[in-house]
Amino acid sequence: MAFDLPFIWAAIIAFAVLAYVILDGFDLGVGILFPFFKEKHDRDVMMNSVAPVWDGNETWLVLGGGGLMAVFPLAYATILPALYMPLILMLLGLIFRGVAFEYRWRTRRGEFLWDIAFAGGSMVAAFTQGVALGALVQGIPVVDRAYAGGWWDWLTPFSIATGFALLIGYALLGATWLVMKTSGDLAARARGYALKAGIGTLGAMGVFSLWTPFMEPLYFDRWFGWPTLAFSVLVPLLVLGCFALLIHGLRTEHDSRPFIAALGLFVLGFAGIGISFYPYIVPASLTIWEAAAPEESLAFLLVGALVLVPMILGYTAYAYWVFRGKVDPEEGYH
Repeated sequence: MAFDLPFIWAAIIAFAVLAYVILDGFDLGVGILFPFFKEKHDRDVMMNSVAPVWDGNETWLVLGGGGLMAVFPLAYATILPALYMPLILMLLGLIFRGVAFEYRWRTRRGEFLWDIAFAGGSMVAAFTQGVALGALVQGIPVVDRAYAGGWWDWLTPFSIATGFALLIGYALLGATWLVMKTSGDLAARARGYALKAGIGTLGAMGVFSLWTPFMEPLYFDRWFGWPTLAFSVLVPLLVLGCFALLIHGLRTEHDSRPFIAALGLFVLGFAGIGISFYPYIVPASLTIWEAAAPEESLAFLLVGALVLVPMILGYTAYAYWVFRGKVDPEEGYH
């Protein structure tokens, strides 16, 4: 039985990217919300809620980026030159944010600087991820299997808009995470921010659902042609269902339901992007088969992935299980 290795690897990388977005998304969201909580005690609890898991969440970014380079080298060599600036800024943001986790607890006089690094790094990382996504969606020009655009082609109204949209979306994930992991006044305030971010996220999804099909004929045909037209009807209905679950969970002060609903919104948005892209890995330029490495390399790497991915899933699930429940305001992990 022959396996379609490029398709299998595209699914693995897509899963890794989705895992990164929904897992690292909420701890980036906590950083985005940091400036709205002025009390030191609240900020300590917010950081403690993500301290045990944030670095493990970023494992999926390494897997997705490294897998793209190894398995789809042509796509990697095309996408990277087109997105150098936003990706470099993203990495710098993640670095400042990661260092802030360690140093904020070791100083009192300079604590405000690390608060700025944590919040600023989270915002920069989230915004530039959205910009990179927008630039990829709007299309990357490829000529003779190489990037044919300019240094600033990524900077457009569409990419800037997607950057702000992802900021709002990550803020929703962060707020619902705080609702689930904290209690008292902090959780109550997080519910308020979750409601505002939820409305903003739903609005952004609506805007981009109408905007994206007109960016590229491929998207228009995909969303308004048969049989994918069925998804154009089904996905909005599911989005509205998740939004209703979010609102109900916030109004009834349910701990986990808002977070689950927010995850559902991101999964549906990611599925919409996947439907728009497939079978292209660089939209309208390179398919997953054109960009794939040789079959022998894909098979060799797949053996490693079949061992590595379950291991990552296992220790990730274990970490979340160990640190389940509400954060104790009087305890920390540092």
